Amino acid sequence: MTVETRAVAVLLHPERPEALEAAVAFMRQMPGFRFLSFPDDVSRLADFVPDADLAPIGTNPVELAVVFGGDGTLLRAAEWAQPLEVPLLGVNLGHVGFLAELETSDLTSLPQAVIEGRYEIERRLVLQVEVSDASEQLLWSSFAINEVSLEKLMREKMLNVLVHVDAHPLSRWGCDGVLVATPTGSTAYAFSGGGPVVWPEVQAMLIVPLSAHALFNRPMVLAPTSHVSLELGGPVPQGIIWCDGRRSVDVGPGMRIAVRASEHPMLLARLSEQPFTTRLVRKFELPVDGWRRSPRGEAC
Repeated sequence: MTVETRAVAVLLHPERPEALEAAVAFMRQMPGFRFLSFPDDVSRLADFVPDADLAPIGTNPVELAVVFGGDGTLLRAAEWAQPLEVPLLGVNLGHVGFLAELETSDLTSLPQAVIEGRYEIERRLVLQVEVSDASEQLLWSSFAINEVSLEKLMREKMLNVLVHVDAHPLSRWGCDGVLVATPTGSTAYAFSGGGPVVWPEVQAMLIVPLSAHALFNRPMVLAPTSHVSLELGGPVPQGIIWCDGRRSVDVGPGMRIAVRASEHPMLLARLSEQPFTTRLVRKFELPVDGWRRSPRGEAC
């Protein structure tokens, strides 16, 4: 009987030397595995692990993708992994790193955990975005892990955006832009825009107006089955759509931006049940002892 070779993707930040070092150390402790990586990184990795079975990523089946970098690297990896429903396990070499599971201090336990399959899979809501013209012909589509943002192109002009939810008009805003975000993205751009922090287990969508000149300009939490559409109007003829700040397209009058939950969630691998509350406190350095503490730790 032939034993099938197990395959793991090793994806890393393109410039950080510590990402390359961590990836190489991980691969050296994974005998018998086949590795796939971004095409530009295959030769870099091969220089340090010449005996490894290495190939560029494609549609090849892999059981897991280990990502060495920050949340930006993980979002880049998701462009390949999310449509194929490959689980991502992030090793945080960045700053905040909400998506990454491990810090560099945890790297020693990673190889054996992957070999033994000691991880759980967490499913995260992903947005599907479609831009259509006035005749409803599809012009552009993408997905978003964190958020879809409709933003202005001209700094001195506000956008005029009409928002529909489930085919019913909700509000028209003069604003800098509008975000439709996921719970995963609630700690990213949506948080900076004044949106609420939503625990990732919650299945929901967020609408966050950016600097809206209106009495009704609060962020809103929608059902995960909601369909949101955005339309431009008024004197400013053009805006731009961004998905996760990585993929974009210009939009103009008569175009409709439709946003709904994707059929393909993002899969995140977790080695431990670290509560989101703990991660939130650590990443944002929240004062669990209170704001009013003296330098000696005494209550004021």
